[in-house]
Amino acid sequence: MRAFNYSAIKNQKWDSEILGLIAAIYKEVGKQELYLKQRPEELEKLVEIAKVQSTEASNAIEGIVTTNTRIRQLVEEKTMPKNRDEQAIAGYRDVLNMIYESFDVIPITQNYILQLHKILYSHMNNPMAGRTKNVQNYISATHSDGHVEILFTPLPPYETPEALDRICAEYNRVTGNMEIEPLIAIPVFIHDFLFIHPFNDGNGRMSRLLTTLLLYRSGFYIGKYISLEAKIAKNKDLYYDALGQAQIGWHEGKENAVPFIKYLLGTILAAYKDFEDRFALVETKLSAFEMVRRAAMNKVGRFTKQDIRELCPSLSVSSTEGALRKLVASGELKREGSGKNTCYYRVN
Repeated sequence: MRAFNYSAIKNQKWDSEILGLIAAIYKEVGKQELYLKQRPEELEKLVEIAKVQSTEASNAIEGIVTTNTRIRQLVEEKTMPKNRDEQAIAGYRDVLNMIYESFDVIPITQNYILQLHKILYSHMNNPMAGRTKNVQNYISATHSDGHVEILFTPLPPYETPEALDRICAEYNRVTGNMEIEPLIAIPVFIHDFLFIHPFNDGNGRMSRLLTTLLLYRSGFYIGKYISLEAKIAKNKDLYYDALGQAQIGWHEGKENAVPFIKYLLGTILAAYKDFEDRFALVETKLSAFEMVRRAAMNKVGRFTKQDIRELCPSLSVSSTEGALRKLVASGELKREGSGKNTCYYRVN
């Protein structure tokens, strides 16, 4: 079995891109803390929206889907799931809520990870819920054109429990002793978790839930207000590319985790930047038209209706579409294409 230790990472010289990402994230953390003190009540809107988007996006990456209406009912109203996909979605909702409410008393140990996995499958009849895998599994990527590619062969089942214990122990040691910057230790833990691939099912969704948990426990609360899962889903191919680069030599302990570290840090920073933009739109009471107008005026080059919806997630689809039509009619925006290929750009 490969050795799990952070000693090589501890002594590694990080390039200017990683150091710049870390510095930029800490700068955004400081800004967010000010916003939270100034306008806590407005930000509750963002919390509910992020829960829905995170639950929807993380499941969609794995091909688990339902309608927008049902996602909102399942997450916001906690309605009973009607089919297998909705059972999976409800389980994700339950774990995410638990992390939101109790992250500070959920330690990073194999036992707790197994318990979270059991909750993930609590609405389904899965005999392997809360248990490490009993068959060899593989990491594969389903690309946008539909083809499936096997990226990596993880550890065999008999090595998995010990490996999971060891990555938890190493992570707790280096973060507890403040030996390694948390923004480095977190991607490395998730990277190892994914390559161990400890469960028969649910590894990708668990990795995203654990990312949120680790970030919260280290004081990075961005996932509460902006969905990291939605960011990953939007650039799924970049996620798979980073994993593909970071897996070479993993079994021998000779892998280079830097591509995955950069990917995850870039995703976290993008979420913090989105938080600033969204806060600007919720801090004052704006009409749907004015909210869409301000979001559009923040855009450079071509953008889609979905780009605007990400900035104005509290608006319905019809409100967003209506505002965009008015902006085109008034001459502030130009529209190109039709159907799914419709995009917009500012006139001045």
